[in-house]
Amino acid sequence: MTQKYENNYSTPVGAPFRPALPVRSLADIRKLEETPLEQALTVRSTYEIFRNAGHAFGDKTALTFLRTGNPADEPIRWSYAELLARIHQTANMLHTLGVGPDDAVAVLLPGCLEYHLALWGGEAAGIVQPLNPLLTDEKLVALMTAGRAKVLIAYGSDAESGMWSKAMRLRGQVPTLTTVLRVAPHDEAPGAAGTLPDGVAEFDVLRAAQPDDRLVSGRDIAPSDIAAYFHTGGTTGAPKLARHSHGAQVFTAWASVQVAGMNENGISINGYPLFHVAGVLPASLSSLSAGVEVIIPTPSLLRNKEVLANYWKLVAKYRPTSLSAVPTVLAALANVPLDGADISSITYCRTGAAVLAPELAARFERLFGLHVHESLGMTEMAGISTITPPGVNGPAGCVGFRLPYMQMRVVALDENGNATDREMPRGQQGMVLFKSPNVFSGFVDPADNAKAFTADGWLATGDLGWIDDEERLNLTGRSKDLIIRSGHNIDPKTIEDALGAHPAVQLCAAVGAPDAYAGELPVIFATLVPGASATEEELLAFTSARVDEAPARPKWVSVIATMPMTNVGKIYKPELRAMAALQVVNAAVAEACTELGVPEAARPVVKTEGESLVVVQIDGAAAGTLAAPLQEQLHKALEPLPFKTRIATQ
Repeated sequence: MTQKYENNYSTPVGAPFRPALPVRSLADIRKLEETPLEQALTVRSTYEIFRNAGHAFGDKTALTFLRTGNPADEPIRWSYAELLARIHQTANMLHTLGVGPDDAVAVLLPGCLEYHLALWGGEAAGIVQPLNPLLTDEKLVALMTAGRAKVLIAYGSDAESGMWSKAMRLRGQVPTLTTVLRVAPHDEAPGAAGTLPDGVAEFDVLRAAQPDDRLVSGRDIAPSDIAAYFHTGGTTGAPKLARHSHGAQVFTAWASVQVAGMNENGISINGYPLFHVAGVLPASLSSLSAGVEVIIPTPSLLRNKEVLANYWKLVAKYRPTSLSAVPTVLAALANVPLDGADISSITYCRTGAAVLAPELAARFERLFGLHVHESLGMTEMAGISTITPPGVNGPAGCVGFRLPYMQMRVVALDENGNATDREMPRGQQGMVLFKSPNVFSGFVDPADNAKAFTADGWLATGDLGWIDDEERLNLTGRSKDLIIRSGHNIDPKTIEDALGAHPAVQLCAAVGAPDAYAGELPVIFATLVPGASATEEELLAFTSARVDEAPARPKWVSVIATMPMTNVGKIYKPELRAMAALQVVNAAVAEACTELGVPEAARPVVKTEGESLVVVQIDGAAAGTLAAPLQEQLHKALEPLPFKTRIATQ
């Protein structure tokens, strides 16, 4: 039989990924494992995925870009053949710009079609480095410097997070950067950008000049070659760049197709940002490896209020077969009425990135008839670790089965919240550990690897959970989010589930407030359903009545207007911890001022600086002779708190 090769690429064109059998139990996972992995998965790179899909699906739509959130507006569509051709051109353009297998291509783009060219063309030529556009210039420079980025692909407009101005500021600050490629906003008139500075060029102009039928580099990509650098967290601390191999990303795509049953009849709306593993790997690479049509809902994605308001109407028009969103987006969608929209095309609803609250799961099923299936994914595992497949309904917090060829354990924690080697019995909570073909290749800085793995080579996830009788993983939270009260570990999910059951509560999150005696005391922040009302006292009583363990009952509930979020849509607990510390310090200041008789107008100003410092500013002129005793009393009150505070007198 004659094998079909694509020009100079040595691997024959293969088939796209297809599910071998419906997965409904761990027995089905084990059935898949009867075939050795090297026989079941022969694809070696993400480039090969697109080469195979391009040949298999040809004119079938791969990507649909929504210009606006108005269902009446016409989208832009690319076929699988067009996507492959443009990936070839992008990789070839980067190759001519000097990008080799060890060079990084940084990407600063919103949701757009070209993001997929930057991702997969970048991986075919070198190493792609997606960046969170909401990070400060300083952090972006640090990330690009750590990754030794040679090219920056950036959005040519400030309409989305000021990206173009940001790109121009970054130009002279990254020593290895040689070229900036400007991606024109969709439907921009030719030449609208005017003359570009030296070292800056139009992405599409350079791309269009390249061959679209092959990799001119002749590169044969090995599974161990590094495909991408993803930054973890991304909002605090020094840069931590996780290295993904081609083999890890390919395994994620293949395993996701097997367990979630993806095929060419699928259509999905990908509202996850494409700098994040969830949007890039489970939601994009996995889908495109199987022939799914992926819809990009405007440059702002699900941050676009028009998209959210019209979400169900968009479903009625584009007929997606699956719905995937983080829990906070599901909570927002629960407030959007169907208004007669036909959403019957959706057969699989999935969430991840944070543990699903039972009340939200019940509300979503009650309102829309959609059971929410949960999955677990993380940057250090190329975006996916466990999946609850279609047809398997689990309780909230159940994130499903391990992937084929993966090992999973739950172990006890030590007194510092780190993993031990003591395995927990079925049904008992501990830290989740994995060994898997899609575990990352370590951080760029070897020093960051120290806490990532146990001494015997297991990935220490930091996730807390337990394994049920069906051998599914059930998550309860993160070890770093545990509230430690006088040495007693309190799971914040217990408090969050209790308050989340209140009909007026939209979102809630429990954290530890600093306390001089106990170390931390549990407190909880909440936002309310639009139009609903409830007092903090009422919510506190409601929660306390539903938390059996006395030490876990929150000391107070604070209703806030908006919940702090990451750009991926996770609740951002470091900011809540700082807000809790601010309340504690404010209370101490008020008590000291009352005792000393400091007039209201002379009371200190209390504010947070960042997420780890509360500053008390005493106005010496206003406080007069009370300034010194006030400073002394506040020092005594605040010094024992396990949170950094600073008292300043001006």
